[in-house]
Amino acid sequence: MENIVPVSGMRSYNQTLANVEAGHEVILTKNGRAKYVVSDFEEYQKMKATLTLFEELHKGKQALKDEGAISLDQLKARMNEKL
Repeated sequence: MENIVPVSGMRSYNQTLANVEAGHEVILTKNGRAKYVVSDFEEYQKMKATLTLFEELHKGKQALKDEGAISLDQLKARMNEKL
């Protein structure tokens, strides 16, 4: 659940940050528009890891589209070249 607070409300930041936990980020607004997100650090790390995973999956999908599929023997040969 999101908690929306104006940046000016951060004067009492201890109270605002008390509401931050996994799955419950605080959205800070500036001039009535969402500007910043304060999130639990572990939640941030998970989100970053998920994004990295999706980027790698996209690269793999694009490589499959561009280069086509390879056999297991070809994969082993490529891996041995890299080592």
